[in-house]
Amino acid sequence: MIMENWQISHLATFPFFDMTPDLVCIAGKDGFFKKVNRSFINKLEYAEEELFGSPITSFIHPEDKELTKQERIKLLNGTALINFRNRYLRKNGEIIWLEWTSIYFPDNEIVFAIAKDVTERTEKEKEIEEKYKKFKSLATHFKSRIEKDRKYLAIELHEELAQLASVAKMEIDWLSNNIPGVSEAAKKKIEHASAITELLINTIRKISFSISPNMLEDIGLIETLKWLCKEFAILNGISCVFESTCEEISLTREIKLDFFRICQESLSNIMYHAQANNVKIKIEDFGNKICLSIKDDGKGFEVEQQKQVAGLTGIRETVSSINGQLTINSAIGKGTTISVILTK
Repeated sequence: MIMENWQISHLATFPFFDMTPDLVCIAGKDGFFKKVNRSFINKLEYAEEELFGSPITSFIHPEDKELTKQERIKLLNGTALINFRNRYLRKNGEIIWLEWTSIYFPDNEIVFAIAKDVTERTEKEKEIEEKYKKFKSLATHFKSRIEKDRKYLAIELHEELAQLASVAKMEIDWLSNNIPGVSEAAKKKIEHASAITELLINTIRKISFSISPNMLEDIGLIETLKWLCKEFAILNGISCVFESTCEEISLTREIKLDFFRICQESLSNIMYHAQANNVKIKIEDFGNKICLSIKDDGKGFEVEQQKQVAGLTGIRETVSSINGQLTINSAIGKGTTISVILTK
């Protein structure tokens, strides 16, 4: 006990102890204050006797007591406490936020701690966070509204326009098979019209899927991306493979849809600009993070010079809307890799 008192007296003689505007205190392992500076008293508005006569926990906001207890256990076990925030109650009942940096001296069983009043900063951070949540909610609402409109348009295309085109093809085929004495020139025209109508039907179905992929809800993201890669390879003559180590159940509906849109946009960019021979799409689960990557062996580009390209801008906006981290690695002649990392 004599050594402990010497340590307290020694630390309390430092010039900054009573001169600093920060809250400085010395506490015992028993959970009581042993020494506090003038700023501490002025900030909490308690007299020294009141501060020393009650456990430190009695001054902590009830909702922060358990968290503070856990951090104190770490501190007493040798882990320095740095920039830890909790709420204290002033004598008048007002709540203030304090940010602590503390160190424990095991030989003397005391804690030396310095705190800053960060109430104003914390309130501003909370205000910004609330605004962010509000805007994110609005963004999610607008995305949902857009997807609903997309789905309606896709259904109209598939169920109405494609059906009408199918009827037109049936009528053209009937003409070909049931009108006798048609000249060769007319037959060729009818056959051509039938082929064009078939192409029209397939194009409508393709556009319908592009606008709103019903497969995503029916068979899930993994199978839809496998189909997308296969379709891309057949239509463009570019090898496109898909791999996944991710459990789809861990992805929200929003993330599934946005992952699909990112892949869709990336493949479109590759088709029109990359001059690639091979594409690989991969979804990997790293425990606390999920990574989507799209890699091609095309001609590449200078990333800094392509920041405002529409395709990349769309991908950036989509990634930003789900709080993802986007990385684009590319160089002339070395292909391109787009990576999206999400924290679970």
